[in-house]
Amino acid sequence: MAENMSLLGLEDELTCSICLCLFENPVSLICGHSFCANCLEATWNDMISSLSCPHCRMVFPSKPELKKNTVLSAVLDAYRVKAGVSEPVKEHFEVKKKDPDAIKCDNCMEAKAVKTCLTCMASYCEDHVRPHRENAIFRAHQLSDPLPDLMERLCSGHGKLMELYCSQHQSCICSTCLQDMHKGCEFITADERRFKQKTDLTDKLNILDVKTDKNQQVITQMKEQQIKLKELATTRKRILEAEYRQIKEMIDRNEKEAMLTIDKEQEKGQNKLVSMIKKFNENIEKMSRTKSEINILLDQSQSLAFLKASVDLPSVVNFEPHNPRVNVESKEVIAYHSSAVALKEWITKLMEQPLENRISVLKPEFEKSVLGAGLGNQFPGIPSEIPALLPNPREMWMQKAPIAWFDPSAHMIYPSPSCGPKAKAPGTKQKNISKTAKDQKDPKERKDQKPNRSRNPSKGANPGFSKSMENLLDITVKTVDIPDINRPAVLPDVLNFVKRSDLLKYGTILNFDVRTAHKRILLSENNTKATVSDDPAHYPDIPLRFSVCSQVLCTKGFSQGRHYWEIKMSSNNFCGLGLAYGRIDRKGPSSRLGRNADSWCVEWFNVKLSAWHNSIETVLQNPNPSRVGVLLDCDQGSATFYTVQDRAYPFHTFVFPFTEAVYPAFWIFSNGSSVSLCKLSV
Repeated sequence: MAENMSLLGLEDELTCSICLCLFENPVSLICGHSFCANCLEATWNDMISSLSCPHCRMVFPSKPELKKNTVLSAVLDAYRVKAGVSEPVKEHFEVKKKDPDAIKCDNCMEAKAVKTCLTCMASYCEDHVRPHRENAIFRAHQLSDPLPDLMERLCSGHGKLMELYCSQHQSCICSTCLQDMHKGCEFITADERRFKQKTDLTDKLNILDVKTDKNQQVITQMKEQQIKLKELATTRKRILEAEYRQIKEMIDRNEKEAMLTIDKEQEKGQNKLVSMIKKFNENIEKMSRTKSEINILLDQSQSLAFLKASVDLPSVVNFEPHNPRVNVESKEVIAYHSSAVALKEWITKLMEQPLENRISVLKPEFEKSVLGAGLGNQFPGIPSEIPALLPNPREMWMQKAPIAWFDPSAHMIYPSPSCGPKAKAPGTKQKNISKTAKDQKDPKERKDQKPNRSRNPSKGANPGFSKSMENLLDITVKTVDIPDINRPAVLPDVLNFVKRSDLLKYGTILNFDVRTAHKRILLSENNTKATVSDDPAHYPDIPLRFSVCSQVLCTKGFSQGRHYWEIKMSSNNFCGLGLAYGRIDRKGPSSRLGRNADSWCVEWFNVKLSAWHNSIETVLQNPNPSRVGVLLDCDQGSATFYTVQDRAYPFHTFVFPFTEAVYPAFWIFSNGSSVSLCKLSV
């Protein structure tokens, strides 16, 4: 009875504000107000200008799509059942059931039944149902739409209407069943069960509608991304084609210049040969005339004039004829040929390098800026990119060690374990570390030779490159025998370091962004310390927050210049340090650092240290640091990680052309573990 009174008190809430009657086919607007579908359509038809909500006057730019309010309709059905109010004819939004075998009236057995009385257990047509509507005696009778399963609603054991529902046995029962087999069971009325079931199914339907809409939105976004991806690929292809075309044009132009130089040398040699042939022919003519004079005198050998005659040989007789050596092997032609061979070898070895290491080979100034050591100091006269192409240092160690070597995979320059009879200490300069074959000649010979360093092999070629190629042709790396091949090599990270004071010049102040912190990450010490806890923090749910991986970003992002920061780790186990774009995913499983194209990280997983980017793992040697420094060079597109002690020792470098601002990013997993942003001081 109390439930009935509570439901009947909702009449005002179930009344349309336009017609002031119970809702018929209720629909809801985006502002939250509901109206009868026909009332709202009629009101909008009378509006001349813009459409608006009749209740709150919210203006709609276009006519919104009206959807049936299923929850409100279910409440209305329950209310009509309790209040005994007849249900209106449903139109517009409700599809009429197609029933070929219409239910007949139980009185006349001819007319179509319009109502079924659950009290009388009979169906009536419009004429015979009138007493139930007009006579007060039948007011307590419960009317409903015609029911085809009227007989099925009767209890098979007692012949009574099953108007109750046993929650324990999940079956419909009559009042006698409740006193007999279902005594002590929890029960509700059939209408309450119907209302609850309808509400539950309606909620599930709404959930399915929402999920379907979200999936459709994602599909639409992915289709848009497909189009954008195709456009980006086309643009990138066009840019790369232009770059490669320019490279080909430069090589073609250099090839034409080389061919033209050879043609000029050939023409010069031809002219020289023609001139000498002409001179030798003239000499032959002079000697032929002298021969004729002598032959004439010999024919007159009996005369007195023969005795007085004298013939002088021409001066050309004293010239010894020789065939000059004429070729096209001039210095310019040799320089072109040598540079082409060296360029081919350089490109071949460059292409053998992993793609991510080619930038450091092509831009040696990157090594100078990041590591503080230039190739020119160790290889005077050698182009800075050549040491990157030297053989494997371990192979050379087993044979004859060179003076220095470069490891392109680690992006670091290492001195060799031995430099002559006595090894130099780390950081000391080495004098005359290499000698050319010319330098090893006798001093007198070197004094007589005057090298031509100012001559440019070709007008169109790069002078610096040509000189480098000439120097490269003369350089021979001096090797020294290793007395004890079993002695231990010096660790590279000990020999290669950077002064910490040089890095602190680019120091920056960072704070963790609480808006991005996962709920397992607790921030403290003015948002400079992040600790993992199994007790989740009460952070609000916002789109910026990581919800799957226990990660956090910093508030600052960098897109240009150099920036340096240091991190102190409570334990280098199950934690990651890196960088991420601001657009990194926050909700999906691919939001973990390094498992997508929008982030880079070095990660300690148990005792293994790996570098991750775009789900590609590179296993590194683990220096087990407790303090790590990061130098971000946005202009060079690099990020170097250092083990920080009294000096900074690099252990990995990411080389990548960042396209937008990157944010320091962190992943910590183990309960109680923490990372802290250090205050930088010399």
